[in-house]
Amino acid sequence: MALYLTRFSYTPETWARLSKNPEDRRKAAQKYIESVGGKLHGFWYAFGSYDGYNLWEAPDNVSMAAVAIAISGGGALSKFETTVLLTVEETLDALGRVQAIGYHQPGA
Repeated sequence: MALYLTRFSYTPETWARLSKNPEDRRKAAQKYIESVGGKLHGFWYAFGSYDGYNLWEAPDNVSMAAVAIAISGGGALSKFETTVLLTVEETLDALGRVQAIGYHQPGA
């Protein structure tokens, strides 16, 4: 299964609701990813450009996209970005295939 890193930010309204009724959103995130056969590996809040980060595992990109669309379409977030992560082994495999591509710079 593939790994995904998600960065998200809540809307001010969501922060206001959570301030009045604190809730562990890991449980919801876990439920969402498990509904497509995946797994939640981590959920963190942070300072900075994003309010939080998730590390997910999903069977494929379509499954992760379904989770991302459901969450981002819910209206509680102002930002939601997902990055597909490659293992070292996958990156080494990709590097081994580079020469077969035959790329050359434009105009060269």
